[in-house]
Parts: sequence; structure tokens; C-alpha cells
Amino acid sequence: MKPTTLERLLLCAAVVATSSAAPIAFAAPTLVKDVRVFDGQAVHERRSVLFDNGVILDADFRGAAPSGARVVEGAGRTLLPGLIDAHTHAFRLSELPVLFGVTTQIDMFTDVRLLKKAKDEMAQGRNHQHADLFSAGTLVTAPNGHGTQFGVPIPTIKSPREAQAFVDARIAEGSDFIKIVMESGYGFPSLDLATAKAVIDAAHLRGKLAVVHIGNEKDARAVLEAGADGLVHLFPGESADAQGLAALARQKGAFVIPTFTVLESMAGWRGDDLLATPALAGLLDKDAQAPLKARYGNQARPARLVAPRAVAAAMVKAGVPVLAGTDAGNPGTQYGVSMHRELAALVEAGLTPVQALAAATSVPANAFKLGRRGRIDKGYKADLLLVEGNPAADILATRRIVEVWKDGASANGLREGQRQQVAKAQQGSAKALALPPDGRISQFSDKHLGSPVGIGWGPSTDSFIGGKSTVVLAAGPALADGQVPLAINAKVAPGLPYAWAGVAFMPGAQPMQSVDLGAVKTVRFKVRGDGKTYQMIAMSQGVQIPGTKAFMAGPEWSEVSIPLSELKGIDPAAVTMLGFNAGPQPGDYRFEIADVRLLAQ
Repeated sequence: MKPTTLERLLLCAAVVATSSAAPIAFAAPTLVKDVRVFDGQAVHERRSVLFDNGVILDADFRGAAPSGARVVEGAGRTLLPGLIDAHTHAFRLSELPVLFGVTTQIDMFTDVRLLKKAKDEMAQGRNHQHADLFSAGTLVTAPNGHGTQFGVPIPTIKSPREAQAFVDARIAEGSDFIKIVMESGYGFPSLDLATAKAVIDAAHLRGKLAVVHIGNEKDARAVLEAGADGLVHLFPGESADAQGLAALARQKGAFVIPTFTVLESMAGWRGDDLLATPALAGLLDKDAQAPLKARYGNQARPARLVAPRAVAAAMVKAGVPVLAGTDAGNPGTQYGVSMHRELAALVEAGLTPVQALAAATSVPANAFKLGRRGRIDKGYKADLLLVEGNPAADILATRRIVEVWKDGASANGLREGQRQQVAKAQQGSAKALALPPDGRISQFSDKHLGSPVGIGWGPSTDSFIGGKSTVVLAAGPALADGQVPLAINAKVAPGLPYAWAGVAFMPGAQPMQSVDLGAVKTVRFKVRGDGKTYQMIAMSQGVQIPGTKAFMAGPEWSEVSIPLSELKGIDPAAVTMLGFNAGPQPGDYRFEIADVRLLAQ
């Protein structure tokens, strides 16, 4: 089972998008006076910048402020172009990026409905509360490959002869560029090199960039040789031929987006805690904070960051464009705020602060041909970020936000409104779940699938996202210890890459209400069955990708203990569901569970 809430999130996001704010009404020009300016490429110690009607009128204004202009004092502060996150998955929380100074997102895979809605908002001048969006739309992947695991059916490609029609269909949907997945060794089927190259050529034939998701050095080299315009990730590892890869990228005229934020999550490592900064945390409610607390990796393995750091440093030294992107939408990341960690990670990898700032402004604007943005210059979009201090000397200064302007409109009202909402919501945050002394959460009988906590147990299938899987739950005769087992008879139907059927336990008083299981170390249960492999899963608030752990149900009763820490990517302080599932392979399944306990050891 994979993110079971994604379809609902997409529908909610589409509804919210229909109620966007009215077009901007510009009352007066704005003059940011006597401020240090990073113009996207270089630092100017003292300038004044004038903008009006969403456009920069003068990047080095001199003389008296125009009549009626709003004057913002810039002494001790730095004015930057609005930040551009060069790798996101913009499925939700569209209100967050602008609050943190990210005024443009380059999206690597989102729902086509959301892409069209964002384009309509931009065309109608109704996007001043949200970051502008440039998107690949639907990514290009193999059947059951990476990108198909989110419970939303997408088209896939099998062979080179399908490439041109597939690319043309994506362009017709509104894709601004083409994103390809070639990822071997991660448990997903992958496109072969011939198909990936055919897609690259097809994109170029239509004048579109072709960028590639890779997961190792071998695939990175292969797609660069095949003509890819950019790598949208670097790869985790303890070593790499950094200079050789950088030389190849330079020769091919390609760019790279390291995405250190998500690589740190994969390494189970936290470079620094964004939530430890009150000014940042105060803009994120519990739902939005949860992904930042989660990690893909079960344990810290910082050595896996050695290779991407070395490659990023070599790329910069070789003159290869390096772009700042977070891969927001994944555990360990969050829209907008994670850009401030990505900037720091780039500096830690060897970029200068100025190079890191360029990586988040002018460099992605140039690489993706985004027009007049990413710079502070006459005629450019008035997407701007004002911070205290000098991020060209101390990159952490980007976190000390004074004001954000999107299309020339101040976002300070949005920021203050968000801060007040978050403060109010904290009053109702999740409480630690009071467990029974023995930790047992299963009270099965032929009359009731109960529990001493939460709303209890019930069937769970893929039906709400269009699947056809079914399940029948039945309590069986008591075991010798008096515990009643629950039999799960599942029929997993074909048609979805991650089909499932099973049983779910919800610990909250309402469906999908989060509870704090921070004191729980282990989930222990008894199981027997047909000898097949099953999955225990956990979901937490704000995280769309559930944590999973496989277990086997043999013919005799056995006891299984799963540390909660092994359920990757979830926040134990905000758990919404535990589940025991069959799938994703189609077929008939039967297993029994009994004596399910949440234990503090």
C-alpha cells in the first residue's frame, strides 16, 4: 500500500484552487531604499529598488521617492530575487512557498488537473498568493516504475517507438518540459536506455527540455551521454568519480539539481533542524511540520552524502550549472521552508553563499528558460525577498525574512494570517495516546472488532482510488491464551501498481485523526497464514507516503516485533493509522493476526 490519501488531497486541492484571490490591485509603487542587493548574480552593497504593477522599474533608483510610493528601509538588510525551487512535487499546500520567499516552483510531477489550474491562475493574474508553477506534468516512466506508486493511475511507456506520441501527449496536457525516470536498483522497473534516449530526442524535436531522474552514477552517465539536458537528482553513496561526471556534464552542456534535502532524508540524517527556528516553525501547523520530522532512512548514515557533495562541488568547479531544488513533497521536506536548508546544504557541499543564492534564482531561471524572473533588473518580475543581514556572507540569513513580494504585492499579510492560524491550531494538537498497561490494542470477537483506544479496526482496500480489491474480516476461535484472532481473507485485483486489501486500525477518536505514539517503540503481534509476504504500514499526519515493513505469515503461529522506527518516513507523534495488508501482486490471500500490542520497549 502506498499513499492512500493522495487522491483525496488532489480533489481538495482542486477545490481550494477554484477560490483563488482576485487579481492584484496595485495602490502605489514600492521603493526599497538603501539596501544591499543580490541581483541574481552579484552583490551590490547599497542600492534602492523601485517596483510597481508587478514589475521592477529601476534596480538602481536614485533621487527622491515618487509621490505616494511606499518606502521600505533597507539598511542592514539584503534584497534578493524571489527564490526558485527547481525540484518540487506540487500536489498540495500551495499556500506555503510564498510565505518562505519561494515565488516559483519547478515541478517534476503533479496531477494534470492541478497543473492546468495553476496555469489558469497565472494567465489571469490571480496567482499572487501562490508560487508560479512550471511543470513536467506527468513524468515518463515504465509500467509499475517509479512514479506509479502513488495510487493515481498515470500513462507509462514500454518502448522507443512510443516515445514521440508519449511526449506529444504530455505537451498537449500542458507540460512545460519532459521529466524521465531511469532508476535501476531501487526495486522499481525502469526504462531502458534506448527508450530514455528516444524520449529525450522526442522532447528535443518539439523544442522541450528533457531532464532525468536517476539513482546512481552509472545511470547518470548513460543519460548524459544520451543527451539529457539535466539531472534532477544526484545519488547517495560513499564515493563517485566526481571530476569525471562533472567533465561529462560540462561537455554535454547539462545542468544538475542535487536535491540535498531529500538525499539527507534518504541518509536518515538531519543537517539542521528548520523547526528549531521559531520564525520558520511558527508558519507551519502540525500537518505541515510532520514531513520535516520524518525521514526515509531508519538510521543516520551521513557517509551516503559524501558522493553527492563531492559531485556538486566538482560540477560548480567545472562550470556546470547547479540548481537548488528540494524535492518537496517527500518525507524530510516541506514546500518553501526546505529551500533554506537546501541553500545551506549547497554551501556545506562547497558552493560559496553567492553561488548558492544564484542556484536558487538566476541559474534555474536560465536553465529552464523561465523568462524575466530570477534577477533584480529593470523589466523583471517583482518577485522579491527581503531579509535581515547578509546571506552572501552567511547563508543562514535567508531565514531571517522581513518581507516577501509576489508580483509586486506584499505577502506580509499572508504571513501574519498564517502565523495566527498556526498558533490557534497548536491549542488542539495531538495528545499522547493513553495505552492499556499491557499495550494490547486488539479486542476481536465475532460481534466487534474493538480496541481499548481509538475507533478500532476495519477493512481497508484500494477501492476509493478505483481499485477492485476486496477483503472479508472474520474473528476466529480463541487461542490457548484466550486471544481471539482475526482472519483477513483478501482478493487483490489487478489494475493498480500498488493494489492492496487488508485491515486498518485507527488510534484517534475520529477517522484519520492523529495521535502521539512517540512513547511506542515496538508493534508486536502474532500471525499465521498461507506462507505469503504481507506488509505492516503506518501513516502519519501530513505525510502522504506510508511507512511499510514486510512480514511473512507462515502456517504456524509466530510472533513478530516491528520497531516503529523501521516504518520509514512517518512522524510517530502524529500517527493516523496502522494497517496489515496483502498486495500489491494480484491474487488470493489469507492470514490471521492476534494479540496486537503497542509497546514502549
